[in-house]
This record gives sequence, C-alpha cells and structure tokens, in this order.
Amino acid sequence: MALHAPSLNAVRMFAVAARHLSFVRAADELHLTHGAVSRQIKLLEETLGVALFERRNRAVFLTREGAAFKLTCDDVMARLAEGVRAIQQAAPQRPLVLSCEPTLAMRWLIPRLGAFRATFPQIELHLFAAGGPVQFQRGHVDLALRRNDFAWGAGCHAEPVAREWTAPVCAPALLQGGQLHLERQGLLHTQSRPDAWQRWGAASGRPVAAATAGRYEHFYLSLQAAGAGLGVAIGSVYMVEEELACARLVAPPGGFVEDGSAYFLLSPTPFEGDERRQTVLGWLRRELAATLAAVVR
Repeated sequence: MALHAPSLNAVRMFAVAARHLSFVRAADELHLTHGAVSRQIKLLEETLGVALFERRNRAVFLTREGAAFKLTCDDVMARLAEGVRAIQQAAPQRPLVLSCEPTLAMRWLIPRLGAFRATFPQIELHLFAAGGPVQFQRGHVDLALRRNDFAWGAGCHAEPVAREWTAPVCAPALLQGGQLHLERQGLLHTQSRPDAWQRWGAASGRPVAAATAGRYEHFYLSLQAAGAGLGVAIGSVYMVEEELACARLVAPPGGFVEDGSAYFLLSPTPFEGDERRQTVLGWLRRELAATLAAVVR
C-alpha cells in the first residue's frame, strides 16, 4: 500500500512549532496566523494518525511520537540545507552588478577593473554608473558604491570603504609663481556637489569667496573644465590621481583635506557569509587606501 505523504508545508510548520513549543511564536516566525498553523498541524496529525502535541491550558507539549518526529524533521531539514548549499556552490554564479557614482567609475574604478579580474577571475563584476539612492531589486543591482551625502535607509547594509579627501585643482597655467591664489581665480561649481567649496573651506580653515567661473551638472565636467584652464575645481583625491601624476592638473601643497564625508559599499543583503561581497569590499578598501597614500604624502 502506498503511503500518504504529509504536506511539506505542514511538516515545516510542525518543525517551527516544535522548536518553539508554541503555535503563536511559530505563527510569528512564519508570518501566518495562529489559526493557520494550528490547522496545518492538525491536518498533519490526521495524516500520520497520531497526536504530535499535547495541548494543555493554552500551552503545547510534544508527545512521545511528536518528539521522535521532531528529530526526523531536524535531520531532514539539515540535510536539505546542506544539499541546497552544495548545489549553490557547484552552480555557476551570475555576475555581481556594482553600481558606482559616474565620476568615480570613470576616473578611478574602470582603470582598475582589469586588475580586479586578473586577481579574482572567479568573480564576474559588471559595472553600472549611477548615483544617489539605489533601487537594488528594480535595478538588478547587487552592490553600490556611494558617498554618504544622502540617507539610504535602515534596510540597507552599509560598510565604510574610504574617507573623502578633496583639494582645489586647476591647470598648471593658472599657477602664479608656483602658488595658487584662489581669491584671484574663478571657482568651478557642480550641481552634484553644490557644497564642495564650503566643505573644503571649513575643513582647511581657508574660506573661499572668489567669483564663480562656471557651474556644471556633474563633478567630472568641472574637472574637465579645470583641466582646460577655465577655472579652479574641487577635486576628490580618488578622481584626480592620474591627472596629478601627469601634471594635467595641479593642487596646492597641503591642499588635500578630509571634507567630512565618506564612501560606503551598500548591499541589500548582509556581507557576512557572502564571500563574493566580502571580496569586493576588501579589494575596494585596499585600492582606495593605496590611491590616498600615493597622492596625500
């Protein structure tokens, strides 16, 4: 005679209720009503032909048969979880999609992606340039590198990766006697960082009140304008490293200061227990620290 197999959904509810010895707490964990849990366990008992719980004074206790069935369920659930882990580890993993602020992506991250792939060939990293709040599920994004100039919400897991350092930068031709006299130069502003000059002035103790030479929508446009000799822009240390190295842009001695903001790696799921996310986080921290050390001596 074929056995009448119990409902797996009912078995799952029994396992949770047996662990808590409470239908109410099981219902809370499973986001169900107390009645739904009670009905499923009653159906399971009818299918098995034995009582699994003894109900007394609004409390429940496992019967001898219930205690034996709990051991079976615990073993089955553990083996099932192990099987799922084995399949996940053996199956090809889809690429990780990293969203990054456009200027940081263009001037810092993209030139380093080749080295990342050579070091971590097991991780396929896809880049998506965007800034501001992140719609992880809707945008199919796994990680986001952002500066903390907006609130990303309590449901987002955030790990710090680097503090922001900025300095005035301009074309070498704007230097006068090897010095940059901000009060004589036009300042370049951006809509994406409207308070950049105020932050730098407050952090450096050198408030700036020079005339505006131009306003640009994005941070990278102001840096392009500075390189073209159109004025002085605020440059992030991570975005002007190459231009400073080849002298396309220059910064005054001691010009780089912490502006009080920082970069964070955001994720919709915890970093703990996720080897790929932890690898990307560690790599970003090391590379950003190396850039800072190379520029700010």
